[in-house]
Amino acid sequence: MHLLLEIPLFLLIVLYSYLEAFVKLFIPAKRKSVTGEIVLITGAGHGLGRATAYEFAKHHCRLVLWDINKHGVEETAVECRKLGAEAHAFGVDCSKKEEIYSVAEKVKKEIGDVSILMNNAGVISTTDLLSTGDHEIQKTFEVNILAHYWISKAFLPTMMKNNHGHIVTVASAVGHIVAPFIVPYCSSKFAAVGFHRALTQELIALKKNGVQTSCVCPMFINSNFVKNPSSRLMPPLEPEEVAKQVMEGILTNRRMIFVPPLLKVSIMLDRLLPAHAIPALWRLNDLKFDVTVAYKDKDK
Repeated sequence: MHLLLEIPLFLLIVLYSYLEAFVKLFIPAKRKSVTGEIVLITGAGHGLGRATAYEFAKHHCRLVLWDINKHGVEETAVECRKLGAEAHAFGVDCSKKEEIYSVAEKVKKEIGDVSILMNNAGVISTTDLLSTGDHEIQKTFEVNILAHYWISKAFLPTMMKNNHGHIVTVASAVGHIVAPFIVPYCSSKFAAVGFHRALTQELIALKKNGVQTSCVCPMFINSNFVKNPSSRLMPPLEPEEVAKQVMEGILTNRRMIFVPPLLKVSIMLDRLLPAHAIPALWRLNDLKFDVTVAYKDKDK
């Protein structure tokens, strides 16, 4: 089609999309069933991973739970079984590619093909960049983004073959807007958002529309992931509250799941405000958490 014809067609599609989004505000989204699906959750030994496992357990899914903390993930599995779900716990270090591939093969042979994958495991260092150890930076990227590639490559082929499945990428609010003293973490979460968006477009290009994708972007959660988080506009949430919103987003195939929804406003302001106004926005929000700043200006 000629470009001069495509431009008005594009504008019509944009208008239709806005109208469709407006109408959907008043119509409950259709929810899919996940009963009986094999669900793999990384970082399931605590926090959001554990809370989301409980939500899937209530839907009687078959749960495959990974965490580096074997004791914690086994506790999660026990509670999931009490909720009526089949649950299998594995101690897995998601920073090690070979271990991921090895345990993935074990899962496929002993349990079956994973149809819902939630890449949730994460690590963080709360210090200034120059005081962050090289090994800490490397570990952050190995767990927070590289593991997404290895785990997805292990389980996505069967989803694509069946044209059925769901890849859930747990990123963060700081995958869209940044904060000081967690530079590697912010960078890895920006990468996670990019991974989600690019994978989504690739699945569409390959006509694998039955494989859904969601990206979870929460503010800080009260899970000891960071110490003493606080925010004036968006106070930290409990893992259970976030997990319920994540579950609703998965059941309705929502592409981006912002928790709380007010995050979308902050992100929009961060994109649109002049550069000199951004610090004022951050002062208004007054985001805080415990950090260790070892850097000192040698000239002072």
